[in-house]
This record gives sequence, structure tokens and C-alpha cells, in this order.
Amino acid sequence: MAWVLRTEGVAIPGVDLLVHADLPAGAGLSSSAALEAAVALALTELAGTAVLQQGRTGAMGGGGDASGAPVDRVALALAGQRAENEVVGMPCGIMDQMAVLLGRAGHALFLDTRSQRTELVPFDPAALGLTLLVIDTRVKHALAGSPYAERRRACERAAEVLGVPALRDVTLADLEAAAADGRLDEVTFRRARHVVTENDRVLKVVAALRTGDLGPVGPALAGSHRSLRDDFEVSCAELDVAVEAAVAAGAVAARMTGGGFGGSALALVPVAAADTVASAVADAFAANGFGPPSVFPVAVSDGATRLA
Repeated sequence: MAWVLRTEGVAIPGVDLLVHADLPAGAGLSSSAALEAAVALALTELAGTAVLQQGRTGAMGGGGDASGAPVDRVALALAGQRAENEVVGMPCGIMDQMAVLLGRAGHALFLDTRSQRTELVPFDPAALGLTLLVIDTRVKHALAGSPYAERRRACERAAEVLGVPALRDVTLADLEAAAADGRLDEVTFRRARHVVTENDRVLKVVAALRTGDLGPVGPALAGSHRSLRDDFEVSCAELDVAVEAAVAAGAVAARMTGGGFGGSALALVPVAAADTVASAVADAFAANGFGPPSVFPVAVSDGATRLA
């Protein structure tokens, strides 16, 4: 992050950094993005300068940090992406970094990665007696060296075949036609189908949340996990057991989260059933010969900020 910020024109001084965290690393909970955001905010505040990124100068929609220094949080998210892409070798997008830097308590962050526009959409499960449970399978994933990159390449191939900049620009009917006439092989078709149907699920959930309706959230989570498991094929046995056990024990719905190949599942659960769900998942893991998972509640909170 220091290297990226310096290449963006931020005069990073010499610093001593101590990292303290209780966010499980490698659990699919955006731990790398959280680290990038915290480091970026600390370094830019110490530098006492605005961030320069893609022709933007100074504070543009990012507000200020606790010291009053201007902060362009979108620029910091893009800097985090560069650190992942160019240093770690992980071909990620900007979703995790944007969520960490722009999140707000009681809201979901609706992100358009093409325009980089965001919208804070009301999302308050607690008001309906629901909570979010993280089920950390403790199967560590390392996306930089995983088939994640191949999934991305498959989607890029599909977009190229269909002559569009990205799969957001096609419909499911377009994909099916390309598969029927042989332009897309079966695997590439399924990878692309996941992206197209997932985008549709997101848009439907956002439209519902704008009206305060959480009803479509459960079916969307369930459909998303099926698609990630069957079409994108980034789930694993532990994640599937976690999702199935959580739903059987009373969760409204559950799905894997993060890049897959291990990591965590996220379950939307009635508060009264949280302990039952956690116990059921632990029992299911034991019955399948898996190591014990870590299950804990989370709440949607504000994005990264200075604490003291």
C-alpha cells in the first residue's frame, strides 16, 4: 500500500506500524481489503496530503478523516486494488475495498463497478428480529494461487465471444443462444451464467431494500449459493454442509461468501434461532469428519475510520 500510494503522489513518511486484528485471515471476510484500507487511511493521514488517483485531486465525495485531512475513499479503494493486482498477483475487483471504506451502519452498499458509483441502501435485519451469522469453515483459501483467476478468464472469454465489454451487457437469453450455436462451450457458459444471474439477483434485492422489503433477500441468498456451487464451482464440501445445516436448523437462507475454495458462509437467521443454528452447523461438521467451525454474529457497521 505504501508503494502504491507513493506512485500516486502521496508523500509517505517513514512509519512504524503495529497491526492488531480479530478478523480471521483467509476466511473470505475481506481481511486483505480491511488491512489495505486501515493502512491507507493511516498513511495518508500521516502524510497530511490528499490522494491523487486517475486524474482526481483531493477530496471528492470521500469526506474527511478524524484529523480533518481530505480523503478520497474511492481513490484509496483503487489503490488497494492495485496492491492486490500488481504486488500480490490477485486479479480482484474493487468490491471488498469499496465496502470496507464506504460502508455505513444499517445499510448495504450497492456498487456499480463500471462507474464506481455507490448507493447506501437501508438494510437493518435487527429491526425484523434477524441477525447475520458468519460460519468460518476454517478452510483457508489463498485466492492468488487458486482457480479464482481461471474463473475470471472464463468470464472474459465469454464477454469477448459475445462482443461486449462485460457480462453485465448481456442477458441470459444471449448466453443461451451462444451456447446453442456452439460459440460458448458448456463450462464457459455456466461460468457466465452465474455472473448474469447474480447481477439480476443483486438488482432485485436492491429494488426491494429500497422499499424496506427484506422478503427477496432469503431466496436471493439461496439462489446465489446454488449458482456459486453449481455454475461457478467455487464452493467446497465444508461450505455446502454449513449452508445446508444452517437452513435446516432455521436460517432464512445462507450462502458462501468471499472468493470461495474455503472460507466462510453467511447466514441470515432469526435471533431466537442463532444458537440452534450454530450448534447444528457444529454437529454437521463433526458428523462429516470436518474440524470445528467458528460461528459468530456480525452487524453491518460503518466503514474504516480512525478510532483514537
